[in-house]
Parts: sequence; structure tokens; C-alpha cells
Amino acid sequence: MARIVMKFGGTSVADIDRIRNVARHVKREVDCGHEVAVVVSAMAGKTNELVELTRAASPMHDAREYDAIVASGELVSAGLLAIVLQSMGVDARSWQGWQIPVKTDNAHGAARIAEINGERLIERFGIGQVAVIAGFQGVAPDNRVSTLGRGGSDTSAVAIAAAVNADRCDIYTDVDGVYTTDPRIEPKATRLAKVSFEEMLEMASLGAKVLQVRSVELAMVHGVRTFVRSSFDEPYAPGMDDFDNPPGTLICDEEEIVEKQNVTGIAYTRDEAQISLRRVQDRPGVSAAIFGPLADAGINVDMIVQNVSGDGKFTDMTFTIPSGDVDKALLALEKIKDEVGYEAVQSETGLVKVSVIGIGMRSHAGVAAIAFRALAEKGINIRAITTSEIKISILIDGPYCELAVRTLHDVYGLDKL
Repeated sequence: MARIVMKFGGTSVADIDRIRNVARHVKREVDCGHEVAVVVSAMAGKTNELVELTRAASPMHDAREYDAIVASGELVSAGLLAIVLQSMGVDARSWQGWQIPVKTDNAHGAARIAEINGERLIERFGIGQVAVIAGFQGVAPDNRVSTLGRGGSDTSAVAIAAAVNADRCDIYTDVDGVYTTDPRIEPKATRLAKVSFEEMLEMASLGAKVLQVRSVELAMVHGVRTFVRSSFDEPYAPGMDDFDNPPGTLICDEEEIVEKQNVTGIAYTRDEAQISLRRVQDRPGVSAAIFGPLADAGINVDMIVQNVSGDGKFTDMTFTIPSGDVDKALLALEKIKDEVGYEAVQSETGLVKVSVIGIGMRSHAGVAAIAFRALAEKGINIRAITTSEIKISILIDGPYCELAVRTLHDVYGLDKL
């Protein structure tokens, strides 16, 4: 017998028929003798509907009331799934975030989990009851409901799995695992059997939509073995009850992966923008003077390239941000023009960041050179490059995105994994 937390996203609980399908997945694990908790998202489209209603009521609204409204979507899903499970003979009860409780900070709309006490859930395991938990929500220090931001149900599930010492956390979604790249761009993309926490964290932060970044961070910190699985697989198909090797992708510690590939996957992020400050006075503190105000404005700066003039008096500073933040960034930079002393600012949108990811890079030289050569042969110009131990990110023009992804996927032989 094992302890499992199962999480189902919005498309998995989109209507009553799909909720019944989810219930069959849950019942399979219960019939195998496992202790089960389930975390659910709102039904597909419901959160967007609630957000629009809130904005229609008032564009400038109280964040606490926003949370009270948008958190209701998960309550409906949890209650409906509990009812369906009961009709199938499974002892189940729905739970709201505050009932556990999932304690968060006071950042309404984008709260972070501070603490979860799993004792009440563990008591329910003891009597054979399935806890169906509304994801995405908790209770803030002001004793009001709080929400964790988009994709927060993934974070809820992993955090609850850590709190109850679950043997694993199964994230059910509309795809059957983590792929070497987006199958919509590269049909030869293959499903990975295992991915390390670090690789998944890079993939999630660099454009892969399978898991929320914060959920992967939590899983890595607490060592929560996490499976990405499809809720649309037949619940009682052969192998679905194989605890050690269910269908899907296991996200785990690096030590569990025997064969470490040089490259595990290719991720990409569209709608990147590049901003360049020309002839900035090159002096101590100038970088802080530029990037401090951008950080204060909530702008996430990624790639940074600095070119110093021959006489050492001036520098060109180029960096990337999400395209949606360009106007906000230009406004922040205009306010510090006199302090920084740049002569001109230029911006360009519609760029793409393509990233090569793999823990095998740590011990293998030449991985970056392969990428640069392959892209050059396809006539793709590289605007900027950043690297880490397990990642190479390359900024290119938007129209070359699909060609670059397919080229890199092919040159590293990812279709043969």
C-alpha cells in the first residue's frame, strides 16, 4: 500500500463526463489499496470567466475579493468529484484550502504557501476516506481565502504531497508525459521516461507548459517524486495500476536516472523583446542603476549582453524581457535617463528564445558548439546567448522558431531516445 496525491487539471474536469472519468482513475488507485488524496483545478474556462466577471464589476478591485471570487471554481470541481466518487461506492469528502489548512502569505492573487499541516488528511487516510481538495487556494494571515496564481493547483498538489509524506504525486493533464520538445512543432518528439528535477525546472521556466515552475521547485526541495500522466488514458488499461512504472514521465532526483543524456529536451519561449541602451557611461553602479528600477517595476530581465567601447568610457547594454513589458520598461528607463546617462534606447519585439537542456552537459564538452554550427548551417542568426551548467539559451528572430527547434532536436538525436 502506498500514499498518492493525484492532481487533475481543468481540461480533465471540464464536464460531468470527464469528472466521471477522473473518478475512475481515483477508484483504480483506491481498489489497489492505496491511500489517496486528490487535488482539482476549476473546470476548463471557469477561472477565466470568473476573472472577467471581477473585472466587469470594477477594473480596480480589491485583491481579497478577487481571491474570494476566483477560488470558487475549484470548490465546484471538488464537490462534484466527491459526489461522483460517492456514487461509485468510494468514501470521499471535498476540502477547501482553509480546512486543511493550507497557510499562505498575504500576497492575494499570487500567494506563496508558508505551511501545510497534513495531520487532518492523514487521519482521513486512516479511515479509508479520499480527500478531494480544491487546488489553487489557501488561507492568508488575514484569515481570508488566498489564491496561488495561475497554475497554482500543481503547486497545491506537490505541497500537499510533501505535507503528508506521499510516495508520489501524479499530475494528470491532457498530455501523456514530458516530451523532448513540443510535438506540435516536431512530430518526431519522443516522450521521456524520466526527467531530473533540475531539467524539468529549466524546461518549465523556459516555455514548457506541462508543469508550473513553483510546483517543480517544491518537488525538488522536498524530494517529491512526481509523475506527469494523461487523464485521457483508459483508467483500467493494462499497466495503469503498475505502481513503479505507470505510463507517463517521472520527475525525480538525478541519482535515479542511470543513463544521463547530453541533451534531454528543447524548449522555446515566444514573444521575447530586446532592449538596447546605447553609449551608456561605463562606471561602477551603472548596472544597478538600470536593472534596479526594472526590478522594482516587476519586469523580469533575462539575457544581458554588455559591449564596452575601445576607450572604456562607454558601453552598450542589451537585455531581453517579455514583449508585454516593453512599454513599462521604456517608461522606467526614461525616468532614469539623466542618472544613467545613455544616449539612446532601442527596442524590438517578436523575438524567440530557444533553449537546449540536459544534465549531461555538465560532463560533456562541445554541446554548445553543435548548436551554433547547426543553426549557422540553416542561416539562423544568433542575437544573444546565455548558459548555465545544464542549459544553453539562444535568442533568434521569431520567424525562425520552428526551424530552430526542429534543427536542434535533430542534431542532438532526440527522436532516437
